[in-house]
Amino acid sequence: MDPELDRLSVNTIRFLAAEAVQAANSGHPGLPMGAAPAAYALWSRCMSFNPDNPAWPGRDRFVLSAGHGSALLYSLLHLFGFGLTVGDLRQFRQLGSRTPGHPEYGHTAGVEVTTGPLGQGIANAVGMAWAEKYMAATFNRPGHEIVDNYTFALCGDGCMMEGVSSEAASLAGTLGLGRLILLYDSNNITIEGGTDIAFRENVPDRFRAYGWDVSRVDDGNDPEAITKAIEAAKAVRDRPSLIEIKTVIGFGAPNKQGTAAAHGAPLGKDELRLAKENLGWPYAEEFFVPDEVREHFNEIRKKLALKEADWNAKLAGYKEAYPEDYEKWVSWHEPDYAKLLGADDFWEWDGDLATRISSEKVLNKACKLVPNLIGGAADLSPSTNTVMAGRGDFGPENPAGANLHFGVREHAMTAIANGMCLYGGLRPYAAGFFVFSDYMKPALRLSAMMGLPAIYVMTHDSIGVGEDGPTHEPVEQLAMLRSTPGFTVARPCDTRETAAAWYLALTRTHGPTAIVLSRQVLPALPGTGKAALRGGYVLKDFGKEDWTHVILIASGSEVGLIWKAAEALEARGIAARVVSMPSWEVFDEQDAEYKESVLPKAVRARVAVEAASGFGWERFAGLDGEIICMEGFGASGPAGKLFEKFGFTVENVVEKATKAASRR
Repeated sequence: MDPELDRLSVNTIRFLAAEAVQAANSGHPGLPMGAAPAAYALWSRCMSFNPDNPAWPGRDRFVLSAGHGSALLYSLLHLFGFGLTVGDLRQFRQLGSRTPGHPEYGHTAGVEVTTGPLGQGIANAVGMAWAEKYMAATFNRPGHEIVDNYTFALCGDGCMMEGVSSEAASLAGTLGLGRLILLYDSNNITIEGGTDIAFRENVPDRFRAYGWDVSRVDDGNDPEAITKAIEAAKAVRDRPSLIEIKTVIGFGAPNKQGTAAAHGAPLGKDELRLAKENLGWPYAEEFFVPDEVREHFNEIRKKLALKEADWNAKLAGYKEAYPEDYEKWVSWHEPDYAKLLGADDFWEWDGDLATRISSEKVLNKACKLVPNLIGGAADLSPSTNTVMAGRGDFGPENPAGANLHFGVREHAMTAIANGMCLYGGLRPYAAGFFVFSDYMKPALRLSAMMGLPAIYVMTHDSIGVGEDGPTHEPVEQLAMLRSTPGFTVARPCDTRETAAAWYLALTRTHGPTAIVLSRQVLPALPGTGKAALRGGYVLKDFGKEDWTHVILIASGSEVGLIWKAAEALEARGIAARVVSMPSWEVFDEQDAEYKESVLPKAVRARVAVEAASGFGWERFAGLDGEIICMEGFGASGPAGKLFEKFGFTVENVVEKATKAASRR
């Protein structure tokens, strides 16, 4: 170790970040300047990765939970050779640049996860560490440990205040995720000032209570002390580790360091100049990297490339010693889900069932075809029916169990599922009552933003929840998810459509899917099945095909209702077409000819029915159509009584359809 070279390297990181913020006249210089020594120690001495192959499966993962400090990460990616140029740093926060305001997965090489909403990065890291432990238990063999990476996360005081971090940290301690290490940038400053105005708890003691190993570095400017703390944490294998690193926000800026003024605004040219003088930085050129620093990082990069080479040799030895396990490893990372699920018996279902029961049956067939399926619920598996038979329960004593128990932690569960997706090799699902998707929403949004193929099984989907009352009856949640860009929602009407929903969820490998299911029993309807893979389809034309008077459209539990209404309309001489619309998003992807064949423009008399908010149904009902939906929240009482109270009856559908047909 060369203390002077270390000091120069740390200051290079600091000023690249501070100058990027200054050039943008926007951003957060405080965290990068305070946490630069910790980031330098971690990346240069303690992490395994290869900038030439950022997706190398054997790499350690780094999550910047405090995503507002993105300039720090971009400085590291530039110096370590991930392809970010000085020009990219100069374009920090500019439209179209590779250095956006918060890190974006899939946009910038080396960014493992999209972060910004504080605390979620900690939960993402828990998901990555959980995936590592499961994959290690599944694939590692004596003398052939191909899964042995660590997950590191850098967070701040704000992350520690957010509830999702507490949920995730509690679970990580329970599970004994020993390869998870959290670096806590503890500077006691947030946007409003000192943390003592709202945050006085003893964070280390809280993490000890969670079951974590806890240590502290008093001087956040000492890379050697930080390195020793990280290496000590890596040696702790039975529980996760928290390293509290005491730092000074905006370190070096004489008039702003240690204050909220350094958090979320550029230092200003004068203060930046004074900071350089204060830290002994003699270079006048902006975005300057001294030659010795450049050479230092190039040498580190060469050593990092050797780490992947060593892992590749290890994988080759594994392939030779355990060829069947190697083939499974490859298939888990490069699956062909459509081929796996193409068997005819995947679609052979009969009987009237609640679709949550249907989903359980389909899931237990799917998990035999898709062995890398892993998941569970927020303490609701018996109610969401999301247990895979014979796959075991994950726990410290059984890390190869594929059934996961998240406890009553919906937000953390969802962010953890995102982390598992990002880790690679696994298809996670997470389950809960649909109304609690409100607790999941921040992580659901990021799941969609990152295009992650996570699967969300949402049961108890309407006023059919009944006696539990309006607090547990989702009304606006379908509209919420449907309005989220990149999110697919499937609300099946029976078991065959539930099979289609699972097929869609597993084969749509870009973007999340929610499978929305009923608690109450639904009838198995003739003609459902593979046609549901197109999102919407004609289930049946009642009456002569050439004289359709009205189109009835519904999803889920209301499809059986409009079927009965169509029968009643036929008896009155009104021809009705029944259209099942389990997924708006998938239907929208179909070509214009197909959509016209299902919903011909010439038939303007339409009725859309769904026991939820009617928001958005206008696109299918049209200007002359009717929408039967929920106008407010539900009520407590037997489900049948509620459907009657709120107008989800054959009589009401017939009345509205007759009214619509009279306008044609």
